[in-house]
Amino acid sequence: MMIKLKTVTVNKYKSIQQSQIVYIEPDITTVVGMNESGKTSFLTAIAKTNYFNSDEDFKFDITQDYPRNELIDFQHEEEDCDIINCTYSISDELLKEIEHEFGKGVFNVKEFTYTVRYKSETTSFTGLKADTKKFLELEVNDGYTLSKATKDAIIACKDLKDVADIVGTEEDEDLSVLKTKIKKLVDEGYKFTNSLTGYIAKAWIDPKMPKFWYFDDYYPLKGKININELHNNPPTDEKDKTSKALFELARINPKEILDSTEEEYEKYIALLEASSNKITNEIFKYWTTNQNLDIEFKIQNIKNKQNQPEKVLDIRVKSQRHKITLPLDRRSKGFNWFFSFIIWFSKIQADKNSDYILLLDEPGLNLHASAQADLMKFFEDLSKKYQIIYTTHSPFMVDTEHLNRVRTCFETDNGTIISDTIQEKDPNTLFPLQAALGYDIAQNLFVSNNNLLVEGPADLIYLTLLSSLLEANKRVGLKQEFTIVPVGGLDKVSTFISLLRGSKLNVVCMLDTFTDQKGKQKVDDLVRYKIIKEKNLHFFDEFASNGNKTADIEDLFTKKDYLKIFNAAFKDDYDKVNLKDLDKDLETILKQINKVIGVKRFNHYRPASKLNQMGVDISFFDEATLGNFENMFKEINKHIK
Repeated sequence: MMIKLKTVTVNKYKSIQQSQIVYIEPDITTVVGMNESGKTSFLTAIAKTNYFNSDEDFKFDITQDYPRNELIDFQHEEEDCDIINCTYSISDELLKEIEHEFGKGVFNVKEFTYTVRYKSETTSFTGLKADTKKFLELEVNDGYTLSKATKDAIIACKDLKDVADIVGTEEDEDLSVLKTKIKKLVDEGYKFTNSLTGYIAKAWIDPKMPKFWYFDDYYPLKGKININELHNNPPTDEKDKTSKALFELARINPKEILDSTEEEYEKYIALLEASSNKITNEIFKYWTTNQNLDIEFKIQNIKNKQNQPEKVLDIRVKSQRHKITLPLDRRSKGFNWFFSFIIWFSKIQADKNSDYILLLDEPGLNLHASAQADLMKFFEDLSKKYQIIYTTHSPFMVDTEHLNRVRTCFETDNGTIISDTIQEKDPNTLFPLQAALGYDIAQNLFVSNNNLLVEGPADLIYLTLLSSLLEANKRVGLKQEFTIVPVGGLDKVSTFISLLRGSKLNVVCMLDTFTDQKGKQKVDDLVRYKIIKEKNLHFFDEFASNGNKTADIEDLFTKKDYLKIFNAAFKDDYDKVNLKDLDKDLETILKQINKVIGVKRFNHYRPASKLNQMGVDISFFDEATLGNFENMFKEINKHIK
């Protein structure tokens, strides 16, 4: 972009009652706030400064826009009021182009401000300044035949318009040519105090200023477009505007369809479908929710209420999977929004002569969280060419890797406040940020590309500690690519598998043998429905040395090793448990200990925690214990992606 928006200062516009400056990022700016907090007012104020087409909805109006509680007093005052000041930066590329026309050192301004007022019909530029003296010095020495006295007189002019008063002599053969050129600059520029600045502003700055394009939730296409009404009546609402944009994209005048024969319909259908294919391909770069959809167009002849013939464009969405079609407006609101957005966006993409800033009000409001993530990727790609300012109250539309882009918007007794600082006094505004950060932390702390699901925190301690001891002694431990995820009990295993699988992550399970048939059935169902591969499910009985079909992680230790840990953990609670006390007919060491100490279930976490505190080395364990854990790690490591 030749010119980029840097800051916006809005004052006395709808719910914005006091002047405030908002810094705009060079790529994406996110305005987070509750409904009715003033986010839309902020976007529309910006849009009205330079909207991309002539639209009555995007023109400032004192009655509609000035804060109502002060409107009567303001209308009877002589003083005017700045609605908005937009400060822009000028690219080096544009400065070089200006330099190429006027010469080096004539115009070196890096930024300027564009102001719109309520009562004044003209807008104004501030901060622009051209060096008239430097320009005239370069100009008079650019091959013109002029006397030295005349050159000096021209260079001494305070403004370009003063050159017209230079009389000259017979030696000044090119004086009239120079005067004609300079008069053209004066006449064709804005009426600034400095005529050269006025010309540069009008010829170079104004045309290069980015146009604003606003899009919100009210622009989705209708499922059926009445072509007669579209041709005969100007667009009355946003849906009509989107319908018109569809025909413009296909380069079809609705009148052409109305005047055509039925045989000619195919030509127009082909043009519409060509546009639709382009749009559909663009959508499915980012729409991963359902890629089995196609757009179809049909032109139908109908009779209106007065029994007069009319033509209707029927837009239908076909599901390749289910082989059915539905009207566009009966598909999900999210898909309709995305489709309509691309149509509108294609309209501005077709304009190769202008830069644009995209103003998106609550984009993707009806999209699923994963589709909102797709939309964020789309925005990242668009931001390479366009500045984007969007509003949201969804945590899934907040990029936690770029919190510098976030501005908070909230309502106070003094009107809307937009801030780049986090306002602790407004927790409702902060909620999307808190939720986004919480989700991000959960994703990054507890899961990775390769996840090993275990039952609880005791398993996490045993696996981490034994893996470290084995690796420290040049043996095989659990590879660091794995993140161990305690799920909080066997009954939650199936839920966690489904959640992590939905994120397309590699999931491996290392579980106690199921004794609860209900939990086993849930996991078996996940295998049957191909949510997890059966080979990714492992149970401790595969590696335990107790010889039984049932085992917990504690059965990977020899009984002697585990009793050392148990007795250390519960020395103040129970008498020492010895090997000879255990009932060998019971399958697991845990059941055997429960019987000895006379409880239904002791706290399994305490031995794990105690072992972690003991600071043991590898000599603490029997070779059988070390071998069981090492064999298990070798098997798990095979699943790394």
